[in-house]
Amino acid sequence: MSSALSITAAVNPPRAVFLDFPLGHTAGKAGDKALQRRIMIDTLSALDSIQVPGTIRTLPYRWADSDDWKDSVMRPDGSGSHSDARTARDETPQYQNPEDRDAAESALATTGCPGCYFPKART
Repeated sequence: MSSALSITAAVNPPRAVFLDFPLGHTAGKAGDKALQRRIMIDTLSALDSIQVPGTIRTLPYRWADSDDWKDSVMRPDGSGSHSDARTARDETPQYQNPEDRDAAESALATTGCPGCYFPKART
C-alpha cells in the first residue's frame, strides 16, 4: 500500500496499490471504519489478483471532493492555501506500547546503540 506513487514506482515492488491520500493515511481516514474496511478489502483483492510484476493498481477512493488538500502537503510551515494538519515532530522516542519501550531501552542498555533493537550476537 502506498500514498507516494513516484516513490513506489521507483522501487519497483512486485505489486502494489496506490491510494491518493495524504501520507500517513494509507489505510483511510481516522475513525471511518467503513472506508478503512473497503480499502483493505480492495487492497487484499488487488494484491491477490495482480499477475504482472511491477503493477501498481490505483484505488478509486478520494480524500476530499477537491484536490485542494494537496496544497498544504509537505509544507510544514503552512504556506499552502490550507494549514498543515500534521502532528509536530519531536526528538522524544514514541512507542506503540510499554513493551516496545522496554525492549528498545533494554537493547540500548545491552548494545549501547540507539538504533539497534536486537542485541548483538555474543561471540
